[in-house]
Amino acid sequence: MYAVFEDGARQYRVAEGDELDVDFRDAGVGDAIEFHRVLLYSGNEGVRVGAPVVANAKIVAEVVDHPRGEKLVVQKFKRRKNFHHKTGHRQRHTRIRVQQIVAPA
Repeated sequence: MYAVFEDGARQYRVAEGDELDVDFRDAGVGDAIEFHRVLLYSGNEGVRVGAPVVANAKIVAEVVDHPRGEKLVVQKFKRRKNFHHKTGHRQRHTRIRVQQIVAPA
């Protein structure tokens, strides 16, 4: 059994027990998060494709951690002006574990 859901501008294919990183959510470790924009559901009874979402389907996940991504270096430079500026950026993520895929009725 698996499902495809949308979060922000990204789509994820998940099964129960999978761990993945999504955009940062202000939720504590151990909290439950639900995703209602399920685009596709595949189970024992077949595949259901939403138009655009599958009605009454949701994904229940648990927050595992709040890791940060790799550091990106941003460098600005203007020639002949003695200007150079270097900064870094680390994106915050929320790592979730899919506990249950609630099938549509």
